[in-house]
Amino acid sequence: MDSWGQLSGQFAVASVANRGEDEKGFLTKATIEKVPDKVLLHIFSYLSHREICKLATICKKWRQTAYDTRLWSAVSLRPEISGLHVLNLESLLTLISVRFGASLRYIELPIELITHHVFHELANKCPNLTHMLLDFSTAMQLHDFSEMQAFPTKLKYLCICLSEVIFMEGFMRKIYNFINGLEILHLVGTYEKVEEEEEEVYEVINVHKLKAATPNLRVINMYGITFVDDSHIEAFSSNCIQLECLAVNFCNKVTGSCLKTVFQRSKGLKCLLMNQTSLQSQHLMQVEWEKTAIQELDISATDLSTECLIDMLTRIPALRYLSAGQINGFNDSVMKAFMEQGNPRNIVGLDLDASDNLSDEAIHRFVTKYGHQLQALSLSGMPHITDQLWQAILPIIKNIKIIIMGTQERLGVNIHVDQLMDGIANHCLQLERLELRWDPENLRFSDKSQKAIDILRVKCLKLRALGLSDGRYYEIVKANFERADRNTVVRAITACRVSTYYILQNYKELIFN
Repeated sequence: MDSWGQLSGQFAVASVANRGEDEKGFLTKATIEKVPDKVLLHIFSYLSHREICKLATICKKWRQTAYDTRLWSAVSLRPEISGLHVLNLESLLTLISVRFGASLRYIELPIELITHHVFHELANKCPNLTHMLLDFSTAMQLHDFSEMQAFPTKLKYLCICLSEVIFMEGFMRKIYNFINGLEILHLVGTYEKVEEEEEEVYEVINVHKLKAATPNLRVINMYGITFVDDSHIEAFSSNCIQLECLAVNFCNKVTGSCLKTVFQRSKGLKCLLMNQTSLQSQHLMQVEWEKTAIQELDISATDLSTECLIDMLTRIPALRYLSAGQINGFNDSVMKAFMEQGNPRNIVGLDLDASDNLSDEAIHRFVTKYGHQLQALSLSGMPHITDQLWQAILPIIKNIKIIIMGTQERLGVNIHVDQLMDGIANHCLQLERLELRWDPENLRFSDKSQKAIDILRVKCLKLRALGLSDGRYYEIVKANFERADRNTVVRAITACRVSTYYILQNYKELIFN
């Protein structure tokens, strides 16, 4: 249901709640003006800030409600994210004082609004501000921070989107004394913008100085930063003894040479995400995995050998989440060793995307034994894994919440999607997210597809996202859910992808825009 649909629906509920003794008389005279202020405020809370600003122009009462500070506790001022564009600094300073105030807990600022005047106002007028995102990604030069004397002091979460060419030290040295209470740090790099033949990589932020100012970090996420290597990870571990989650996805200079030292220092490290890094087998085999507290591991799209994978998975004491897709070395021998010598008894999430050297027999054996405990399973990107295997394992994975299946590669066989949907509906009642990546040309369905879709929609009431390749079947499913006022469930996978990361224990703390 879209925001305006929510608004009308909430008004209908409010109207019923405000019926007088003469129900007929009330219904003929009911108007939005009769809705109590606190109910109207609750209705507005379902809307985006951009929509709230539009409603502020309707009437005086709606304007007063729209500017209630309780609606402005989490604010993004990046136009490409929220649609809100602040014209000048004076307008923002007024907003901070009048509209945000003590209610503000989260704010996102684009480069043009990152000035010492803004930080001074936020520090003085927003005492409950705990989460902040600063977007320097498009910066060609920084503002002058030489006169900056104030900065929010209660921050628990800080996300900095780095620029490719702007050195941050002039700004960072001004805030070091204010951020020692940080628990969650995101440094977002420019991996997606860098050209393959980049001549020079600049270390635009001094990690070694930053780690000294942030001793209380629990979660560190360095995403797609081209200059980050093992020395930067080791630097954080030397000062952050409370570290429990470390993510360095798409940092392609990370080889894993620091991991032995990191685990010796950070005894409580439970989550390690190293997707698409340059991990080297010899470094990971030196880690004393049996002495670690690691529970969640992502080593996808690395070049680890079969020997290394067996060594690692048979020594980790209690793994609950494993993402090991796109690894040529992950084969039946690894899966067999994990089952027989390792400890998969706690595994609740398994992502084996594009594991072409893993047979459907090995997968079936694993799921038969441990499928009853799985909450997330991805077997996508493998042409040999078709609906036949899924039909066989669906009755086993009754507690599943996330399923990702299919490959966008054109197949020589057809996928009978009606039977597949029927099987999912009958066996996976806890399902929250489902993605079918098969090419639309490979999907076979009948004129009675609506019945299978109806059963899925009615039985899987927790389903939040259903991703499909754009095509005729996608249009049929989308129309079915929209007729039931579930407009946001069905999505095209070109715009929205399902991830198994949802079941990570620190997932909410790992989110960044």
